[in-house]
Amino acid sequence: MTRTVAPVALLALLAGFGTARAEEGYPTYARVDYVLGCMVSNGQGPDVVRKCSCSIDEIAAHFPYDSYVAMETARSMQDAPGERASLMRDVGWIKDLLNEFRQVQVAADLKCF
Repeated sequence: MTRTVAPVALLALLAGFGTARAEEGYPTYARVDYVLGCMVSNGQGPDVVRKCSCSIDEIAAHFPYDSYVAMETARSMQDAPGERASLMRDVGWIKDLLNEFRQVQVAADLKCF
């Protein structure tokens, strides 16, 4: 069942359930990646595709794509094991950036879910 849901989700996004807005600068692959990750956390089906698409649209309305990439990079670096990752966990501006992202993501989820 999982193998058929991902292509269905991708087709739904490309068909217009979660159309990429060029003026926000988020490439389609970034939106699809977010939606697929969101579906892993929230379940599968067309309704979840719409909700997850709404969520990334809300995030895109608040953050330019470059900031989103910076946040994703910082988050993945913080999640990595080892001493280098611990250095990233202690940087104040990164904490602030990730806290702001989490707040926007929660607000988006409240609106969309």
